[in-house]
Amino acid sequence: MVQWVVATVSVACVLPPAHIFFLSKPPFSPSVNALFDYLTGALASLEQEGFSLNHRARVKSTISSFARWLLEEKGLLQRDPTRGVDLPSQQILAPRRLSEDQRYILRSLVEQAEDRRGAAIFALGYWAGCRVSDVSWLQMAHAHVGPKVGWLHVGYKGGKWRDIDLMNEVRRPLYEYLKASGDAERAYVFPSQRSERLTEEGIHHWFRTLKAGATKDQWELIHDLTFHDLRHDFAHRAREAGWSLEEVAYYLGHVTKKGTPAIQTTVRYTQVSREQVKEKLKFVKG
Repeated sequence: MVQWVVATVSVACVLPPAHIFFLSKPPFSPSVNALFDYLTGALASLEQEGFSLNHRARVKSTISSFARWLLEEKGLLQRDPTRGVDLPSQQILAPRRLSEDQRYILRSLVEQAEDRRGAAIFALGYWAGCRVSDVSWLQMAHAHVGPKVGWLHVGYKGGKWRDIDLMNEVRRPLYEYLKASGDAERAYVFPSQRSERLTEEGIHHWFRTLKAGATKDQWELIHDLTFHDLRHDFAHRAREAGWSLEEVAYYLGHVTKKGTPAIQTTVRYTQVSREQVKEKLKFVKG
């Protein structure tokens, strides 16, 4: 019975509760203790595998929604088992600004991998500041990339669509990938072996695999980096290049419901860090 519970909850992590129609059939009879044990074990395993606190919180939230559905819709539980599962509070940190060493290591790993698809995915994060969802949901019809110019229509998250021009560091690997991959009739730029679209988790998995190719010394510097950190770092580099906050906000898709730049969000992306201030202390004169 416990194995059935575990298997069912595993499915619930990737499917909306409303789609788990087979749970109403015998012999499914979950217990609060079984779900609690599964969740605590799953979260501990995810932590050991290096998944972020944010990811583990999403897993807990998904299983909580599943449990509420069992409780309210099916009457198969007496209470939500996730209420007894605690996660450490997350310190609110300044968005990541990569060091020169970290940038060099990541670029080197991408080059060494000799993977056209990986190079294009990395470039969209590092050189265009794209969200994971921007990359995952990028449609062929929205990728206007040629041998000399390129622009994209992106913005799946929140329906905040925008058109962005691409610098050569993005256009080139994306064009080479599209030219080599064939199948111009497919719906999405980045398909997977299992479906027509590489999922957000698929991109995170690719990034973890990329980092796994690092040497021991390199790993110490990049082990906790995420794909989203590439977006944060792009914002910092754009500001250093002289972009205004409004320009960075537009390019990253930081806009309000009225379509105006959401400067407050962009400011959070580009706020200074302790390391930046420490570096400039030596320039203070008496």
